[in-house]
Amino acid sequence: MNEPLISSLDEKIRKEILQVLSKRIENKINLRVGVLNGIVHLAGAVETNDTRTLTEELISEINGVRGVVNRIEAPGSPHPARIIHLDLKTK
Repeated sequence: MNEPLISSLDEKIRKEILQVLSKRIENKINLRVGVLNGIVHLAGAVETNDTRTLTEELISEINGVRGVVNRIEAPGSPHPARIIHLDLKTK
């Protein structure tokens, strides 16, 4: 069975996301980050809803990101945390 190919652009976006999060989010966070066709998928948990929101905002500013599927769990977040923001405009 063939595994789907991850595009080099998706991998580049993922690496940039990890760098941005490590520099900009002070609290230790444990998130899973995947990118497919410019759509970022986030899962995991953070301590505050503010951190959840900031994480999504930072990621949405990265060049090449077409949308964010935010499944990060946090106190006060929608349950289940399934908010999808798509910006299908070309960046």
